[in-house]
Amino acid sequence: MAKSDDPKGKITIEEPQNEALETTQTTSDIKKVGFPSFKGTIKEKAENSLDILFDIPMKVVVELGRTVLKIKDILELGPGSIIELDKLSGEPVDILVNGSLVAKGEVVVIDENFAIRVSDVAMDRQDEGTENAN
Repeated sequence: MAKSDDPKGKITIEEPQNEALETTQTTSDIKKVGFPSFKGTIKEKAENSLDILFDIPMKVVVELGRTVLKIKDILELGPGSIIELDKLSGEPVDILVNGSLVAKGEVVVIDENFAIRVSDVAMDRQDEGTENAN
């Protein structure tokens, strides 16, 4: 509210002009916004949901065996050193995907390259994967 002095000594109070009230629109000026329908796309995405997972790279590790060495023994390693592992020769190797045991296999040689022939797929991967991590 603003005060103004009248020349006759009277004080008058003026009400503020609310510009927002003057610029209100009528309902005929308001337009509805249209949105596209998502019904068909949700169904299509559900059908193809596994397809997007097929191209995700996963870390695959073949573990020949494990051992524990003291730092002193590690520092003495050099060309020709032999490290004894906890698995026997010819025993199946573990195939790990992102750290979880998924299968066992045997080492084969193809054109002078090592490869793994899968011999057994782990059915209960969680139990064996956590057991292997210890």
